[in-house]
Amino acid sequence: MIKFRVTLKSKNKKTGPIPVTTTSADSCPPSCPFREAGCYAKGGPLAIVWRQVDDIGITIKEFCQTIASLPMTTFWRHNQAGDLPGEGETIDTKALAAIVKANKGRRGFTYTHKNPFVKRNASAIRKANRGGFTINLSGNNLEHADTLADLGIAPIVTVLPKEYERTSHKGEYTEPLTDYRKRVRGLATPQGKAVAICPATYMDTNCKACQLCQRQRDVIVGFPAHGVAHKKASAIAA
Repeated sequence: MIKFRVTLKSKNKKTGPIPVTTTSADSCPPSCPFREAGCYAKGGPLAIVWRQVDDIGITIKEFCQTIASLPMTTFWRHNQAGDLPGEGETIDTKALAAIVKANKGRRGFTYTHKNPFVKRNASAIRKANRGGFTINLSGNNLEHADTLADLGIAPIVTVLPKEYERTSHKGEYTEPLTDYRKRVRGLATPQGKAVAICPATYMDTNCKACQLCQRQRDVIVGFPAHGVAHKKASAIAA
């Protein structure tokens, strides 16, 4: 059974002190190429948190009650590890609809590797985005990001080879980081779609300050491979 864990104030430097959630690993789809090699969540402190979900996690009903109790307009991240509800490739559309309802008036966002080319999944993802709960489709590389973008159902993110990782550019951006166009530096997909590299991967900022992944947008957000298995992730992204 899929279980959830809610951390009301994250200690993760990249997210900042926002509510974050974790979903049990059985939610991860077999099609994700990082599942067996390259998953950033399988190393470090996050791996410990993730492993505990099966034992101390809560049900979807309890989870939605917790989300619905968050103050209105709360910015929160669903799934620092794990995927949308439903085992394997299939989205539990009833559970996802419950999350969308609980999020109403709040600003939740997440990412998914579940197959969006399955009609049932695509419909659920589209409805969630239209309902105010942002689900980003996760690309494995720039070419895959183009394919996902062509669906037109959700904003896109993608893993990038580690070579795209930048060194710190202190002072290049001003807070709050509201204009994603300032972050586009000529990087694009093969079809010419603009890619903005996540600033939290190379400078002193976080999701709380940025909030780009929560928005409905055209620009693709790129995440250079990171974590203890970054070499494997980078090879997949390349």
